[in-house]
Amino acid sequence: MEAYRSFADHELAALLKEGDQAAYEEIYNRYHAALYIHAFKRLQEREECRDIIQELFTNLWLKRQEFVFTGHLSGYLYTAVRNRIFDLLAKNKLKTAYISSIGEFAQNGGVTTDHLARQNQLKAIIELEIQSLPPRTREIFELSRKGHLTHRQIAEQLDISEQTVKSTVNNALKVLRVKLGSMFFLVL
Repeated sequence: MEAYRSFADHELAALLKEGDQAAYEEIYNRYHAALYIHAFKRLQEREECRDIIQELFTNLWLKRQEFVFTGHLSGYLYTAVRNRIFDLLAKNKLKTAYISSIGEFAQNGGVTTDHLARQNQLKAIIELEIQSLPPRTREIFELSRKGHLTHRQIAEQLDISEQTVKSTVNNALKVLRVKLGSMFFLVL
């Protein structure tokens, strides 16, 4: 192992490619601490830096036969760390954006969806109560509230007095108010 300390990087890289574990250990010992410091300066996260360096050296050993050394070993290792940092930052940015969108949905979308569901349920309950009114009362009430006709227009259309329309609508509102309580006015 002592002899490997005197080897140049290109010699260690050639030995690594042949599967020499002692050359791998020398590369690790020579660059591990410096690469960790390099990563820590950018990330300020100890565990993330340890993971990046560990992954780099693990892949270096596992893919040693595919390893193409064209320049300085140190340049290759620093570039590999930098690329892993960029990948991690991009992944974290994506994760943050995803969490943020879920938070927005929870604050806005979920509430809106819940509100719309309750509003639709309430409308269905009110519609059932309107359908239970006597036929003529229901017809006058629907022309007033759903058809948006005035009492005079309803009276002319049904050939009844305007006072009859007014009292029928008021009676229908009283019946619905009793059956539905205060939630009735939220929708109507």
